[in-house]
Amino acid sequence: MSRSELEIADIVRVHGPAWRQANAGHVSLSQLKVMSAIEACRTEALGGHVAGCAKCGHHHISYNSCKNKHCPKCQGPAARDWMEARAEDLLPVEYFHVVFTLPAEIAQISYWNKRAVYGLLFKASAETVMTIAADPKRMGARVGMTSVLHSWGTALTHHPHIHMIVPGGRLSPDGASWVACRPGFFPHVRVLSRLFRRLFLNGLKDLHRTGQLAFFGDLAVLADADTFAQWLAPFRKSGWVVDAKPPFGGPETVLAYLSRYTHRVAISNTRLISADAETVAFRWKDYRIKSGDRQKIMRLATPEFIRRFLIHVLPDGFHRIRHYGVLANSVRKANITKIRSLLRVQKPEQPPAPEPQAEIAPLTLREPCPCCGSPMRIVEIFRRGQKPSSRAPPRDQAA
Repeated sequence: MSRSELEIADIVRVHGPAWRQANAGHVSLSQLKVMSAIEACRTEALGGHVAGCAKCGHHHISYNSCKNKHCPKCQGPAARDWMEARAEDLLPVEYFHVVFTLPAEIAQISYWNKRAVYGLLFKASAETVMTIAADPKRMGARVGMTSVLHSWGTALTHHPHIHMIVPGGRLSPDGASWVACRPGFFPHVRVLSRLFRRLFLNGLKDLHRTGQLAFFGDLAVLADADTFAQWLAPFRKSGWVVDAKPPFGGPETVLAYLSRYTHRVAISNTRLISADAETVAFRWKDYRIKSGDRQKIMRLATPEFIRRFLIHVLPDGFHRIRHYGVLANSVRKANITKIRSLLRVQKPEQPPAPEPQAEIAPLTLREPCPCCGSPMRIVEIFRRGQKPSSRAPPRDQAA
């Protein structure tokens, strides 16, 4: 297949059955669900609808999406919808970007303990920033942040890290004013790194003490408390990678950045080059190269490519986007409204709701007619496993 035609779904549909059989008993239920969802995505298996244009008569079939958060094809529309909902939460203030990364040896533990270790990664990184911000020498108040978990590097290797966006300011203790952060709000990354290291390792020790960690293979010996403590000791002195990037230019820049990161999956379809029973080739970026072209092509054995893709499947119900502090879900709306009022910034206007009509109007789709640009409307809906009565050609889009 050419690069423009190839998708993760093609690889899973063609080579997934053999991979499942070869790895029977070593694949989690969550991973099997992801494979099944991607295989069925935008096919007759999930049903769909027929869309028609009243002006030029164009018709096409749109099959339903699986809406799985690991499906490359579904995350584009999901990111668009999420960003539209978040646009009203952005403030006209300076935003900071911080990245927290786990050492590779520590990250190994999360292979079998994703819910516990990834949850701790969220908690320790958020607590690090909130502790720094609460220091009277810096801001002396509680701040807010949005955190996004990525578990991969561009070569599909296991590389758990948190991307965090932090607005540079706070509400005054009496709630009567917005106080912007002073220059140098974030200290040297070494300070962030040391606090993050201490909080994470203490939390990891607590998880072990309460029996929330499982160990297998070469790490099975770490189930013993004394052995685990000895194994952890060197990491309390080693350097942990925390990167505090320059602040964003403004809310629009933050929005563009988040749209690229919030719903990203381990690899997008656009990075695929070729695939067959033996090898999958894809583009990746080598960050070890400090200058020049970082783009390279990697070729993996097809079973290894599928394995690497699936190690990034999250546990069922695990949230990879989380909000903390004044942006926590329970208080975000009230705090954003208050801050906007203090900054004299109007809330983005919402389009007026359509007036009720006596007759139910056909559903108008978001995408216009590809032929004439007029609105497209649903003229037929068919359920899972059914075929549409219309002979309209299929169209590759979300339903």
